[in-house]
Amino acid sequence: MKFINTLKNIWKIEELKNRILVTLGLLLVYRFGAQVVLPGIDASQLANLSTQTDGGLLGLLNAFTGGAFSNASVFALGIMPYISASIVVQLMGIAVPYLQKLQKEGESGRRRINQITRWLTIAITLVQGPGYIYNLFATLPSSAFLLGSTVTFVTSSVIILTTGTIFAMWLGEKITDKGIGNGISLLIMVGIIATLPLAFIQEWASRVTQSNGGLIMILIELVIWFAIIMASVMLVMAVRQIPVQYARRTASGGYEKNVFGSRQYIPLKLNASGVMPIIFAQAIMFIPAAVAGLSQSETAQGVTAAFSDIFGFWYNLVFALLIIIFTYFYTAITVPTNKMADDLKRSGGFIPGIRPGTETAEFLDRIMSQITLPGSVFLALIAVFPAIVVSLLGVQTGWALFFGGTSLLIMVGVAIDTMQQVNSYLLNRHYDGLMKTGKNRKAVA
Repeated sequence: MKFINTLKNIWKIEELKNRILVTLGLLLVYRFGAQVVLPGIDASQLANLSTQTDGGLLGLLNAFTGGAFSNASVFALGIMPYISASIVVQLMGIAVPYLQKLQKEGESGRRRINQITRWLTIAITLVQGPGYIYNLFATLPSSAFLLGSTVTFVTSSVIILTTGTIFAMWLGEKITDKGIGNGISLLIMVGIIATLPLAFIQEWASRVTQSNGGLIMILIELVIWFAIIMASVMLVMAVRQIPVQYARRTASGGYEKNVFGSRQYIPLKLNASGVMPIIFAQAIMFIPAAVAGLSQSETAQGVTAAFSDIFGFWYNLVFALLIIIFTYFYTAITVPTNKMADDLKRSGGFIPGIRPGTETAEFLDRIMSQITLPGSVFLALIAVFPAIVVSLLGVQTGWALFFGGTSLLIMVGVAIDTMQQVNSYLLNRHYDGLMKTGKNRKAVA
């Protein structure tokens, strides 16, 4: 009953209702585009491409695009080139003075950085597009290409793929501006969710119709899946709250000695880097197999086999170690403890028992290091959990991807972010929110 009342309250808020409708409409357009096959390709002969994306790294990419990759769709590359461009620009912002300057220029600098990211997205798509087309040539039978492997077909297909990525990027930005939630993240989440029903049906068929454990195993898997979702929610929401005291201002603008104002907190997230360490690590995991593939030696072939199996032991061991390393790296560049200490000092605040300035920065940095270790290990465990359920429970590979890794964390993170935005609209209109409290869960570290 309370949930129904909440839905009624959402519908009463005109602005929120319009934003939700815009979001759903644009997401529907994106899903429709994912089913439109590239001109010149016979849609009835895509079986080999679907088989190629049943598992492995291509299967993961296909999940991110919502099946568009295996459909040879105009959205086959999806929003991933934009994600790659955003990561590159973000990393370049550490070393390139021009980008550092733009980051300090406020809204005008942000717009300029967004424009650079868009152009870089086009460049990346123009590189990935031909690679995707030639993969189609290598995978599909020649009869699938109605126009043959002509220069015209390749050129037009690359242009269409590039246009599809730009259009998907535009949809994401429009959702962010006119809809609810982060548009780019929602496009990825909807793509992932689109593959969920088929993955579950395949797992059901494997367990029930083939007498491979039956309904008992399905129930066990659902319980484990629910538990890992709850663990992911805790990882996303958990924070360490650092108490901060502010001196009370006098009417003349100065500070009263030995008289303090209200106590507040600095929330330091247990997982401040989100899913970025997993994305970085997955990008690196492409390299060993690619380099080893250049050699025909027995050792190189073994390395290629080991790092091509995303459910294998060595792949996941290296993957987990890289995630831990990248979690520390990304947290270090995205959590500016020195700036936090300076801002705190300028606003007349201090951490009880810690001197303002350098000591505060060192204290915050030490706390971040302490909570990043369990956060990074927990993140790595969730990332490799699909391989664990495959090896221990014999879960189908498509269904296993939803037991952890980037797919699950993106779904959880985007769902929480969107719910918090809807919650803020409800609370501002004095309605009961979707969530019991807007505060994050405390993490003891």
